[in-house]
Amino acid sequence: MTHNVAERRSGFFPGGRRAAYIWLTCLLLLLGFAFQGTRAVWSTDEGRYTENALQMIYSGDYLVPAYSAERMNFTKPPMHYWAIAASVNLFGHNTWAVRTPNALAFVLTALLLCLMGRLFMPAKPWLPGLIYGCSLGPFIAANVVSTDTLLTFFEALAMLGFVYAAFGDRDGPRRHYIRLMWAGFGLAFLTKGPPGLLPLLAIVPFVVKRDGWRALGRVFSPSGLAVFLIVGFSWYLVVILRHPWLLHYFLYYEVYDRIFTATHNRSPQWYGWMTTYGPAFIVGTLPWWLSLWRGMRSVASIQRLRQWWRAPGVRLFLLLWFLIPLIVFCTSRSRLPVYVLPLFMPLSLMIAIKLQQRVNLGLTRQRVMLGVWVACLIALKAGVGIYAHPASDNRLRTEQLTSITGGVSYSALVFVEDTAVDVGIEEHTPWGMRLYIDKPIYGIAWRKPGSAERLCRLMHGNATLLFAVEKGVDTVALEKAMARCAPREVKRVGTWRQYSLELSRN
Repeated sequence: MTHNVAERRSGFFPGGRRAAYIWLTCLLLLLGFAFQGTRAVWSTDEGRYTENALQMIYSGDYLVPAYSAERMNFTKPPMHYWAIAASVNLFGHNTWAVRTPNALAFVLTALLLCLMGRLFMPAKPWLPGLIYGCSLGPFIAANVVSTDTLLTFFEALAMLGFVYAAFGDRDGPRRHYIRLMWAGFGLAFLTKGPPGLLPLLAIVPFVVKRDGWRALGRVFSPSGLAVFLIVGFSWYLVVILRHPWLLHYFLYYEVYDRIFTATHNRSPQWYGWMTTYGPAFIVGTLPWWLSLWRGMRSVASIQRLRQWWRAPGVRLFLLLWFLIPLIVFCTSRSRLPVYVLPLFMPLSLMIAIKLQQRVNLGLTRQRVMLGVWVACLIALKAGVGIYAHPASDNRLRTEQLTSITGGVSYSALVFVEDTAVDVGIEEHTPWGMRLYIDKPIYGIAWRKPGSAERLCRLMHGNATLLFAVEKGVDTVALEKAMARCAPREVKRVGTWRQYSLELSRN
């Protein structure tokens, strides 16, 4: 009885420690899953991830990510595609199922932060999870079909293992926690490749500073590394053995080009890190700006930094966890706001440490403020889902296409794009429409050599095709190519956006 009273006075949700976790879990589930299927899948990134998962289901090939039977896609490892495919198989062919893996990862990440909070702030271990779950950045990212929310969860799993090995009971099963850390890093590597290992850049200097170089042997233990290699590298090994050219592709295009070149065209300018990550943190840390600003002022103190460095502890570890990956993100020339989502974990822990004496949800005023903010977040998600229908909305695209084609039946939709490069097909083809038309989607770069032959293969393999021919494509050459492929009936169905629609059938 006395224990519960003490917990309530220290700021837990009403009812004590167990009730705090129940209330927080319910809140996180509400934030993660409310209106999660309302917003349609938007292109380009959401459509690409969705299409790759659906192609796995359609083909039965869960090893090689692909847009279609003729176009493989190794830009990302398969973990996120596997998660979406499993969800669709379980919950059905709908938008809610596509978004469920990220909603679940969002909830679990916040709960793992609570487990870290048990060591860092035992009086209020739920506070980091509450801060993370109610921050605008993680909340929005959980509704976006991308790899980053799932990546953040696996990084949280890895860092939970390290935190309990480094700050937990010295007589406890530290080897098991180190194996958990490496299992988490393996899953993160299988989700997004090398970026999943960035927290290691913070772990190494912290361990060396606090415990010396020999302590790295316990972190990089043979059993832990074996777990990482089995979990994280098995898929890479299999696909590289099948397709040897992938080794060069992974190392050069996906690592070197993203860090050192502007090939991917994602804010590569010298100032791109400011215009990309500045707004991501300013908007994403709502409603915790004031606490974050106070924390930044204290960190900016040279005397405080020296004190943390001389006596390395939790605050130095969290600072390194945030700053070192951030420096890597800023120096890399491929930048998107969601890339820094994992950094909201150390931010949430730092803000929680700063706020632990001030947050008391036993006070009516604080509960009302929290309730109003949660209502605003849910209203934002509902409003965007119901009223926002940009040109990239694939459900809207499908409805428009269906209204034009009427009762026309076809087995696959083929986009013939006025481009000579495959990246044009990957970026501009509305792959996400497959979720709504439930038919394979193909993309042809018409100006690329061999496009006519690819067109023929598709016509021979499908009885009826609907071609969406982009404005600018040489229609005379296209009609001649179709005539050479097979004796077929080809007729104009109409126009849709920047495409003319041609129906080809036996």
